[in-house]
Amino acid sequence: MNDIIELRISPELQLVADAMEALGNETRLAVFTLLVPAGHGGLTVGDIQSRLSVPASTLSHHLSRLIQVDLVQQERQGRKLICRANYPRMEGVLSFLTRNCCAAEGAAPGHQHVTTDVQDGTTKGSAKGFVV
Repeated sequence: MNDIIELRISPELQLVADAMEALGNETRLAVFTLLVPAGHGGLTVGDIQSRLSVPASTLSHHLSRLIQVDLVQQERQGRKLICRANYPRMEGVLSFLTRNCCAAEGAAPGHQHVTTDVQDGTTKGSAKGFVV
């Protein structure tokens, strides 16, 4: 199985580990999950702060870490500081995590996952293979 997954220590593995570590903090995950649906327009730091009700210094600390691991990008527009999710970086992390999904079972890349609800027997799935 190691020949399929190839999880040797590598620069790519370290980049993904750094991103996952950064998202392992509740506040940073909340910030990132606000920015992802905001699209390319992003959100101002003030908008993020008011939506999450976190002190400015705390938010600054967490944004700095997300910027450090390249999950978030900032741009100054006049007096406003706009934050945006770095979609290519996010997609790179997701791709790394799923690139060998079910490969040991012979599954094709991009296959769907379907689960069966134990209580009612219905099946659930999504086009992206993510079920909540």
